[in-house]
Amino acid sequence: MRFEQLPTPCYVVDEGLLEKNLKILNGVMKRTGAKIILAQKAFSMYSLYPLIGKYLSGTAASGLYEARLGYEEMGKENHVFAPAYREDEIDEIIGYCDHIIFNSFSQIEKFGDKVLKAGKKFGLRINPECSTQVGHDIYNPCAVGSRFGVTVGHFRPDLLKGVSGFHFHTLCQQNSDDLAKTLEEVEEKFGPWLSQLEWINFGGGHHITREDYDISLLEKCIKRMQEKYGLEVYLEPGEAIALNAGYLVTTVLDTLQNGMDIAILDTSASCHMPDVLEMPYRPPLIGAGEAGEKPYTYRLGGQTCLSGDTIGDYSFDKPLESGDRLVFGDMAIYTMVKNTTFNGMPLPTIAVQKKNGDCQIVREFGYQDFKMRLADYSINHGNKGTVVMFPSKQGETALKRQHEVSQVNRGM
Repeated sequence: MRFEQLPTPCYVVDEGLLEKNLKILNGVMKRTGAKIILAQKAFSMYSLYPLIGKYLSGTAASGLYEARLGYEEMGKENHVFAPAYREDEIDEIIGYCDHIIFNSFSQIEKFGDKVLKAGKKFGLRINPECSTQVGHDIYNPCAVGSRFGVTVGHFRPDLLKGVSGFHFHTLCQQNSDDLAKTLEEVEEKFGPWLSQLEWINFGGGHHITREDYDISLLEKCIKRMQEKYGLEVYLEPGEAIALNAGYLVTTVLDTLQNGMDIAILDTSASCHMPDVLEMPYRPPLIGAGEAGEKPYTYRLGGQTCLSGDTIGDYSFDKPLESGDRLVFGDMAIYTMVKNTTFNGMPLPTIAVQKKNGDCQIVREFGYQDFKMRLADYSINHGNKGTVVMFPSKQGETALKRQHEVSQVNRGM
């Protein structure tokens, strides 16, 4: 299948562009001896894990399901960090992961012995309280009041027994000068204990595959930790792996006018590209310009009922018409992993573009994918009406109580 034949909306990951990024990252590994692992929270298209595993050292997870995915689909080193772990999940997580990173000393006291008895390693997330970004507190792990990591004011050297490494994560789409600044704070606050450790994890947010990224400075930062403290160094970027390696192909459904030209697409910022609303972020659109740059400017919006479900204002060389195809760039990272079916919006098809230009669909979605996310109760139809079979006695009791309260409130 060729690109223009794909159904829409459809994510397309370019295998060649992905491999280009992987080769850059692998070059850093070869020159420094550091290990780079895929942060699955940004990109977890596991059909491509065999390719990613050829170049990287493994995966990083944010909880049980990602931990299992990395274990089953890549099968290399597998690290996990969560702000807190559930008691009913921790044994399974330990079974999947090599490094379990705790967010507090209380979590270490609770679960540390389990990790060691399983022959695995655990680390501690530290918070160097070094904010190098402005205006994006939603993505700033070092913002005041952050729930991530132990600050030096709450550090407990007496509880370091068993801790094999430190983890910190302070960056978001940033260059290596911000990493260098952060490392200075790490050394200033936590330097006395670094030599006692085996490894240090620089976390994610490193835009290593961006054209203007200073790889030389990154490698100096890595070697400093290796040579000064004898530490093995890990990095777990997410965006850098698939940066600019994917597209979202959409179709114009209708155009209208309300103070400006508007086009309705078969995709949605809210459901399919949420960073547009959260960051906010303006995705590149192939062949389009900024508002007013080209003769015809349109506000592009989705099908949902959310008034703010708009992707942005773009300009074009000619008027848009129903049936036109638009292709957004940089649509591999933080897209598929964040999708929702709000308003019953269909999830986009997922495809891979091979190096020869052919496109292979790897996943299509339908009504059942929407329905099964909401409930899967068995319904029996008998003489006494519809009876819902609840998954648990507690669920049945809770619904009965809710119904009784509702009847009282209605005066029944």
